[in-house]
Amino acid sequence: MRIGIIGAGQLGQMLGHAARDLGHSCFFLDPSERPPAAKVGPVIQARFDDQVALAVLADKCDVLTYEFENVPVQALADIANLKAIFPAPDALRHAQDRLAEKQLFESLDIPLSKYLAIESPQDLHQAIGSIGLPLVIKTRRLGYDGKGQFILRDAEQFNAAWQELGDRGVIAEQWVPFDYEVSAIGVRNNKGETATYCLTHNEHADGILRTSRAPVDDPALTELADQYMQSLLAHLDYVGVLALELFVTNGELLANEFAPRVHNSGHWTIEGAATSQFSNHILAITGERPGSTESLGYAGMINLIGQIPDAARQGHRGSLHDYGKTPRPGRKLGHITVIADSSEDRDRQIAEINDSVTESTTR
Repeated sequence: MRIGIIGAGQLGQMLGHAARDLGHSCFFLDPSERPPAAKVGPVIQARFDDQVALAVLADKCDVLTYEFENVPVQALADIANLKAIFPAPDALRHAQDRLAEKQLFESLDIPLSKYLAIESPQDLHQAIGSIGLPLVIKTRRLGYDGKGQFILRDAEQFNAAWQELGDRGVIAEQWVPFDYEVSAIGVRNNKGETATYCLTHNEHADGILRTSRAPVDDPALTELADQYMQSLLAHLDYVGVLALELFVTNGELLANEFAPRVHNSGHWTIEGAATSQFSNHILAITGERPGSTESLGYAGMINLIGQIPDAARQGHRGSLHDYGKTPRPGRKLGHITVIADSSEDRDRQIAEINDSVTESTTR
C-alpha cells in the first residue's frame, strides 16, 4: 500500500522504516529542504496547507496520515473527500486547542487539574482568585516542548505573564505538584480493535523529554490509564496510535494532554516491545489488526538534545538512533534505547549513558 505522511521529521522517518518493513511505501509532504524522512521515501517540498501539494500527495497514495499535531485542520478537511485520513481531522482539532482538549477530557470523566479560559486581564485575575497561585499560563495553540508557557508564581508577575502570552489566546491551569509524569500509548484500527502498551515513566527538563522508562510497575495506575485510553479511542472513533500524557499525584492520574500520533515517549518500543508504536500505527491505518504490545524487558530511552557527542557513536551501550538532523541547541537529534532484564540494570545503564554521553547536551 502507498502511504502519504504529512510531515517528514524523525517521526516520519521511523514510520517510513516501519512501513517499509511491512511491505508498504511512503510519500511525504514537508517544507524542509532535507528532512529526516527523505531517507525512506520521496518528499514533496511544500507548506502543510498547500492545497495543490496535498492533493498531489493524496493522488499518489492509498491512505494519508500525519506525524505531528500542528497540521492545519482545514487543510486536511479540504482533501478528506479525496482519500482516507487517519487519525481523523476531528481528533486533530481537539489536540490543537488546549481548551477543546480539556473539555473533551471532562466529557469523558477523565480527571484533570482546575483550569479557566483566559480572554482578558480580568479573567486572569479571576483565575488567581478561584484557582490560586502558582498558575501555569499556556497558549491554547502551537505550544510544544515547554514553549508558549509561563509559570505565574506570585501576583507581581501578572503584567509580565499578560504581556508575554495574553494576546495569543491562553488558558490558566492549576499548578500540579505531581509525583512524576507518565504516558499511556494505545492503538486502534477502523474495526475497533485496540491494543495498549505498558505505562511509561517520563522525565523532562526545560520542557523537553529527556528520559523514559518502561514499564511502570503499578497495576492500579495501569488499569486507570487503560480505561482513559479506551474512552478516548472509542469516543474519537480513532484510527492509529494515540499518546496520553498524565500526572501521577497521590496515587491518582490527572490528564495533561494527548497527541494524535506516535510519540517521543514511545521510542523505546522499537527495541523494547513485540511490535513498535510505529509498526502498530502503520498496521492500524492500513486496516490490519494491531500487533502484540508485550514488553521484551525493562526499557529505557535517552533523548540526545542539541548534539550527538562522539561518545554516543563510540559507546557500546544501547541502540543509537541518529535522525540525521543539523545540530542546534534544544533540538532532538537522536535517542539511545537500552533493554535490560531488571529495572535496576536498566537504570544503571541509563545513568552510565547520562554520565558519558548526554552530560554536555543537557547543560
